[in-house]
Amino acid sequence: MRHQRTGKKLGRDAAHRRALYANLAGALIEHGRIKTTVSKAKAVKPIAEKMITLGRRGDLHARRQATAFLRSKDVVHKLFTDVAPKLGDRPGGYARIVKLGPRDGDSAEMVYLELVDEPVVARRGRRVAAAPAGATAAAPAAVEETEEISDEAPTEEEAVAEAPEPTGEQADSPEGESSA
Repeated sequence: MRHQRTGKKLGRDAAHRRALYANLAGALIEHGRIKTTVSKAKAVKPIAEKMITLGRRGDLHARRQATAFLRSKDVVHKLFTDVAPKLGDRPGGYARIVKLGPRDGDSAEMVYLELVDEPVVARRGRRVAAAPAGATAAAPAAVEETEEISDEAPTEEEAVAEAPEPTGEQADSPEGESSA
């Protein structure tokens, strides 16, 4: 039994599986996006993100660790010079899985495993929804109209002014008693 054994076997022995992971991670770093099955993408995504984290570290030991896993100096060079600096401000989550649908032939669920290329937007307080890709010029105006968030707590007068007025049974009953 495989109790508490993590990871997918993917129908391969250990050496074949390690080679598959290295090839898929290398292809993702080299091309930025690969088309594969859901199971393979879910297995390779954490490995690829660890390689990108090594690239962000940028020291000699990290380069040697990446070379030992990826087995291609060209891919490691691209990882350390192009990919990692581009994703340098992002605190993780360097790859995403986009579902495509079933593959013709065997109906295996196919996905794109791709590197995230949008810059990270640091947010404080409330989140403002990002505008969709086809948004017009009116969308930035809506973002500007949101109320400004302050770090200070509201004063007592502001809290009383924002409190809802009691209605119906709530107005008749004293504050400490429940109407149930």
